Amino acid sequence: MSRDGHSISRRQISENALKVLYRLNKSGYKAYLVGGGVRDILLGIEPKDFDVATNATPDDIKKLFRNCRLVGRRFRLAHIVFGRDVIEVATFRGHHSESNDKVSKSNAEGRLLRDNVYGEIDEDAERRDFTINALYYDISDYSIRSYGGGINDLNARKIKLIGDPDTRYREDPVRMLRAVRFATKLDMQIDAVTADPIKALAPLLGDIPAARMYEEVLKLFFAGKAEANYHMMQDFGLFAPLFPQVNALIEESPKGHTAKMLQTVMRNTDLRVSEDKTVTPAFFFAAILWYPVKQRADDIAIESGLTHYDAYVAAMGDVLEKQCLTISLPRRFSTPARDIWQLQLRLERGQGTRAFKLLEHPKFRAAYDLLLLRGEVEAGNTAKIADWWQAFVEADETDRSDIAKSIKGSNTRNRNAPQRKRRRKPAAKPAEE
Repeated sequence: MSRDGHSISRRQISENALKVLYRLNKSGYKAYLVGGGVRDILLGIEPKDFDVATNATPDDIKKLFRNCRLVGRRFRLAHIVFGRDVIEVATFRGHHSESNDKVSKSNAEGRLLRDNVYGEIDEDAERRDFTINALYYDISDYSIRSYGGGINDLNARKIKLIGDPDTRYREDPVRMLRAVRFATKLDMQIDAVTADPIKALAPLLGDIPAARMYEEVLKLFFAGKAEANYHMMQDFGLFAPLFPQVNALIEESPKGHTAKMLQTVMRNTDLRVSEDKTVTPAFFFAAILWYPVKQRADDIAIESGLTHYDAYVAAMGDVLEKQCLTISLPRRFSTPARDIWQLQLRLERGQGTRAFKLLEHPKFRAAYDLLLLRGEVEAGNTAKIADWWQAFVEADETDRSDIAKSIKGSNTRNRNAPQRKRRRKPAAKPAEE
């Protein structure tokens, strides 16, 4: 498609991306803006990233740019760093021929473990995931090269996988999540042939490194489409491999507290994104994993006889350990999540004069927000506790003192917590005469 046939202008491309494209081109290499950057501009969406594809090898790129660092094992990439802005540059990928573990490697299921096979632009296009991403903006003449009917699918608002879906999903199961994310983000439909194998192949997500899955979860749930992505993932069976403990409780009780909490958290996360408010993985994971923690704590208390608090502490460790097998939650978020959980226990028992001290805790606000969600989900006594805290938090200093004094004693016991039976002390033996 020539320059006259499309709406992309260089004014819509970041200055740093243009610098990379022009330097590659002037150095004798082919250089294209590729994928989402081209797609989004054509759709009238402001791109978040500008990626570049070239026939220059990673080593060639590093020689051209002093601000370049090479990253990636599965596929070698060049990152050109301009302060906080990073332009990702990929060498054209080629087809796999004879197996050479140094450049190309797959596992028994067909998942690509190493993919450093270089080729030409036509081969690179065939290696891309969806047709709407096989779009190349040529900096040499400002034309667009579309492969696999990408422009037509963009206009028809269809998500189509390039190649055989079964094979392509096995190469990289994360493509199933990307299909869902693009469908909701771009308001498109997943083509029937592309959608057909997803349910059967969804368990393959369990083989993806947990660190990589964490990055995918951020894209799915923190970009304003959490609720839509959650429902589509459930429809395709993609949620269970990521959150097995949460999904087990939802299957056990489809209309229970866990299911209601997930729906509420997803909707509230989208609302915060739309209002440009911060969203944090610490709160998100603390909220959706609260009921797995609660169930595990109840089980531990019954099995071991530990105190209510100690059972919860043990449960927190167990639940986080299991969750990190599928999604690696960094410690900078898992530690605050523990604080939020521990504060639930203190908020349940801390009405009255203790409330002033709890108000000063660094994670009070996040714990308070979770308590409000729990009140909405659970109703009953939890809702009463949440209402008391809401009145206390929203009151001025004078009214807070009156609200705190209205509670007789600050040792309010949580009726929802399992009660341990007190051991009777043995009767004292009579003194010998």
